[in-house]
Amino acid sequence: MNAVDVLKYGHQTVLQTLDRVPVSAWEAGGVCGVWSVKEIIAHLASYEHLLIDVLNGLLGGGPTPCLDGYLEVSAAFNDLEVEKRKGKTVDETLEEYNAAQAQTMALIAQVPVEARRQPGTLPWYGTEYALEDFIVYQYYGHKREHCAQIDVYRDRLAG
Repeated sequence: MNAVDVLKYGHQTVLQTLDRVPVSAWEAGGVCGVWSVKEIIAHLASYEHLLIDVLNGLLGGGPTPCLDGYLEVSAAFNDLEVEKRKGKTVDETLEEYNAAQAQTMALIAQVPVEARRQPGTLPWYGTEYALEDFIVYQYYGHKREHCAQIDVYRDRLAG
């Protein structure tokens, strides 16, 4: 597996999905539970920040506040992170997501391939898993799931 490609194609899927939804429909709830398209993108932005912290941690790059929060509050992480971004506009939310995703791409390129594939590097995720497993399940699969929800919402709009 190539983590760089997995992250790139996951991001492209998000952008292609968003291109099919009118911006005027981004703030209506009910796309994923109570969340709107904007809130889903806020959620994905928070996960990009989480991956930035994971990658910085592997690269010895200092504090990891998003990861620390994720590990501390676990199930509440999603709602807390989306709530933090409620006051942002659609454009600001998308800009944050895109900027964080660009940062993850720059950081993943710095992690040696052997380290990406080494089981146990993220003990909090599971000692049998490697960074690449985390990226496939928590990023690519996660984005595909939310994009499918956005597509269903778009189909309801066209209805």
